[in-house]
Formats: sequence, C-alpha cells, structure tokens
Amino acid sequence: MDRCGDTLNVKDARRNGGLLVVMSAPSGAGKTSVLRGVFEKRPDIRYSVSATTRPPRDGETYGKDYYFVSDEEFDKFVERGEFVEWAVVHGNRYGTLRRTVAEGIARGETIIFDTDTVGARAIKALFPDSVLIFIAPPSPEELKRRLLSRETETTELLRMRLEAAPREMECAREYDYIVVNDTIEDAVSRCVAIIEAEHLRSGRMLSILKQWRTDPHGETADDGGFREAVL
Repeated sequence: MDRCGDTLNVKDARRNGGLLVVMSAPSGAGKTSVLRGVFEKRPDIRYSVSATTRPPRDGETYGKDYYFVSDEEFDKFVERGEFVEWAVVHGNRYGTLRRTVAEGIARGETIIFDTDTVGARAIKALFPDSVLIFIAPPSPEELKRRLLSRETETTELLRMRLEAAPREMECAREYDYIVVNDTIEDAVSRCVAIIEAEHLRSGRMLSILKQWRTDPHGETADDGGFREAVL
C-alpha cells in the first residue's frame, strides 16, 4: 500500500487538471442512484470500477459496476499490491485498483470512487487533494424503508446494515461535503455543483495560468510565491 506513492503522485492530478472524488454512504442511502444521475449529467466524469468478492445484483455488469472476482483472485490482487485501498464490508471485500487511479491521473480526468468510510479515509490520506462527499439518508426510518424496498436483503444482512448505519453516519464529519438524499434529483444536482466548484478552486486553476509566471517583458515576475504554487 505504501508503494503507491512511487507511481501515484497527488501533484500530477492537480497539474493535469484532474480531480479525485470519493463518495460514501450507508447501505440504502441511494448512493448508486445518485452516482448514475451524476454520470448522466456529466458523462465526461469517469467511474473508478472497484473489485469485489460479493456476487452481482440484478442489472449489475462486470467491468461497469464492479469487477466481480473470487476470494482467490482478490487475494492475488492483494499479494501483488494492486490496490490503493481495500476493506471488508458486510462480509465481502472491496478494493480500489491502483491502475485505475494512475490512468485517470495521467489523463487529467475527474474520477469518482465509490468506497466505504474506511476506503475514503485511505484515499484521502494518499491524495489529500481528493474531495470526499457523504450521501446521507433523510432519516433512520427512511433508510430502513429503502433497504426493505430493495427486497435483496436477508433478515441477517438487513440487521447488519441497520446496525452499521449509525457508525457510518458518525464518519460523515470527516468528509468535505454532506449531501442529504431526500430526492435523487436534488442530490444529483448538489453533487454536480460540488464537483464543478471544486474544479474552480484556486489551487487547481493556478496550474492552467502558467503564463502569469512571467511579466510582459518575458522576465520572471516577483509573484510572492505564485510560481511555487503552480509548479
């Protein structure tokens, strides 16, 4: 895991105009629906496809939603150091592939990661410039209603998800933004607005204003540290 810094440079993302966005939520908060809406509004944004040992749900596609792998295959990924981060969530393992991040950074893309709170913390530690968005349900009652309406949960799994939700909600304070998913349309609009605003942060915009590093006569300007910021 600590070897990631050798090939994944946080400064490269900023210099190339890229942005790493991490999205997390308690199960049932509607994160998947929000993500789909974001990609519909912003097809230029790339989704970081994670590997997981859990079986696919109805409608999920290998390589688009997740790389569905066996426990043995996941073990090999871990042994070869191919994950930026990985974690066990409700009995299944999920991992963010290093190559996905490296390719996106090289291209200056905006990439969204769908991870649990542990994974989000790991990505933020490696990429301090990444943006963390927490999708929250409007209420505990609504979360339970949404989980029940999915009709994909066993009684035991439903219990596990509901017990985990308060702990996950506590982690929301670590995120840069909290978006309450009262309606999908509003939550999608808020997430898109956050992403667009983050692209306009001065630290990212400076990298495309390099022409201001010299004065009109071609001499280096006394910029009070501006050149350092864009280098």
